[in-house]
Amino acid sequence: MVMEPVSVEEAIEKAKKKGLRPGRVKGTDGVQFTKGRNNRIEVITWDEFRTTLADRQLEVFDSNGFMKIMKRQR
Repeated sequence: MVMEPVSVEEAIEKAKKKGLRPGRVKGTDGVQFTKGRNNRIEVITWDEFRTTLADRQLEVFDSNGFMKIMKRQR
């Protein structure tokens, strides 16, 4: 499976089309996409999502519609 980096805006559009929202695991600074049904994950704003990615030097990778958030590889 080849994971290709995508822009944050592209990732947000893909997430919205899938009904996903940005989330943070409570008590951590980790972010992920969520449907908002897990009590351990708090839904955050897209601006908080963007800021967290930038602050933690994270990037969104895509492989045939599966998105994963990982450290930047540059």
